[in-house]
Amino acid sequence: MKQYHLAVIPGDGIGPEVIAESEQTLARIAEIHGGIRFETRSFDWGTERYLREGALMPADGLSILEHGGFDGILLGPVGDPRVADHITLWGLILPIRQAFDQYVNLRPMRLLPGVQSPLANKRPQDIDMVCIRENTEGEYAGTGGRIHQGTDNEVAIQTTIFTRKGTERIIRYAFDYARRYGRKKVTSATKSNSMQFNMVFWDDVFRQVAADYADIAYEQQLIDSLSARFVSRPESLDVVVASNLFGDILTDLGAAISGSMGLAPSANINPERRYPSLFQAIHGSAPDIMGQGIANPIASIWSGQLMLDFLGEHEAATLLMGTIERVLADGQVRTPDLGGTATTKQMGQCIREQLQRE
Repeated sequence: MKQYHLAVIPGDGIGPEVIAESEQTLARIAEIHGGIRFETRSFDWGTERYLREGALMPADGLSILEHGGFDGILLGPVGDPRVADHITLWGLILPIRQAFDQYVNLRPMRLLPGVQSPLANKRPQDIDMVCIRENTEGEYAGTGGRIHQGTDNEVAIQTTIFTRKGTERIIRYAFDYARRYGRKKVTSATKSNSMQFNMVFWDDVFRQVAADYADIAYEQQLIDSLSARFVSRPESLDVVVASNLFGDILTDLGAAISGSMGLAPSANINPERRYPSLFQAIHGSAPDIMGQGIANPIASIWSGQLMLDFLGEHEAATLLMGTIERVLADGQVRTPDLGGTATTKQMGQCIREQLQRE
């Protein structure tokens, strides 16, 4: 039997609620499969810890995750109105991404069966995209500073850093992904008309890498018109490769046109597997509905499905994805974000019961 060790960080707000459903669903998958088992270790890292101790995770948190023998990390949303967003972001998720070289942020954007898009007359085959987002440098490199704060001479600088290594490997990953999953085209998000150094460099590397993939069509498009294309012609897009900031924005838009942020998963991947990869729903901590038990757990459960696929458990991953699709297509159980009245637990239980019937 193959045993996987998972670090589980429930996070803030609705995080513990949706992560609990993810854990139970993985346990059910393991039970049905019979050849895998998940052992979890939970960490109370997040805003409550910050308010108690001044840090979202302990000083040796990264070392604990690196040397704890973990095959993956399940993370809930992190954020709380009592603490500034840049503190919570730089206190947990960004240090993990950068320290563990999780340079691929993979975000599917799909209109699943039975879900209605806010875009008129769109069918599941019309919205089926994947964003491959650079995840460790670019606009979120963390380089910059502020001086003369509170004066008329105050200056703030945030530097975007693109390296050849970082840019080439994420673009190459996008083309490899397209080839591996039978996708036909890679679109690069750029802004090289106004950003004449870093984005022109990005474009150059994109064209150089694309030349190695004669079987994959490619194009580049300015980020502003590409954002409009997400709304006006999503069916014309397939794999999108983007910088850290552009990918972050595009994938929230992609989630919105796919019916709900509650359906949007992500994988933060170190492809070389030198470090554990991290899997997390892209939605926020939703403090306004925390504790009400009405959050949609599918984004978190789907993130677990991405983990199964990354771990090589393709049969289990296919089973879980198919089950999610069937539950949504059936339409009998829907959380409020999808127009229903089901609770978080009811949605999770429905998925697990359907798994049992497969």
